[in-house]
Amino acid sequence: MPELIEVAAYRELAELALERKISEVVAPDAWWLKRGLSADVLSDALVGRHFLGARRTGKRLLLDTSDHGPVLGLKFGMTGRLLVDGRAGVEKLEHSSNREVEAWDRLVVRFADGGDLRVRDPRRLGGAELDPEEARLGPDAVGLNLAGLRKVLDGGRIALKARLMDQSKIAGLGNLLVDEALFQGGLDPARPAGSLSDEELKRLHRALKRTLANLTRRGGSHTGVLQPARHREGLCPLDGAPLLRRTIGGRTTFSCPVHQR
Repeated sequence: MPELIEVAAYRELAELALERKISEVVAPDAWWLKRGLSADVLSDALVGRHFLGARRTGKRLLLDTSDHGPVLGLKFGMTGRLLVDGRAGVEKLEHSSNREVEAWDRLVVRFADGGDLRVRDPRRLGGAELDPEEARLGPDAVGLNLAGLRKVLDGGRIALKARLMDQSKIAGLGNLLVDEALFQGGLDPARPAGSLSDEELKRLHRALKRTLANLTRRGGSHTGVLQPARHREGLCPLDGAPLLRRTIGGRTTFSCPVHQR
């Protein structure tokens, strides 16, 4: 599923779409267009312009447009993939079909030179909007320091995992990254967010940084140590204990009852 790591790869790929005149916009799925956006409005906003820059904020890709035009914001949900000129930003997404089916294309931006940028989203869980409210997102997980993490968690009664996945608190972390970081940090995802001691907070911060670095190097959010055991009969890769499978923050969660406390 596209989390911070995957969207960072999409941002790099989107560099290939910059400074190319937009000749046509195809957005056949009205559901996929958010905040009252229509295909006609999107086309009027983009055709004739070009993308000036590609940015990532959390799990969102932001494309700035020329002539003081709007920012195109793209969210990828669980199954969205970005393609530019037929090249995919990520070859494999967990929990998604990776078949190349054009009927799943929710947005196609065609360029005057004959190429295109498209978002292929089988489950329609992503979306496009113009001028998204960037200020509503919390600090990006990549640059989050210990003091920032303490501020996010301090006093919180909500489950630790749910707080870490709240994009208004920390931007970029999703289900797989959080489960892996809490697994590496030895922390129970159901604990109240504000219950961590100073030492546990430092341990979590180290685990988050290490998880982001390791999984980026390996090639995706689905490459964690815990990942192969994320099934009903899964055993902890560290101590062999049967994993707990719960729903926390609305997401299926796996954790070890032995070393995650």
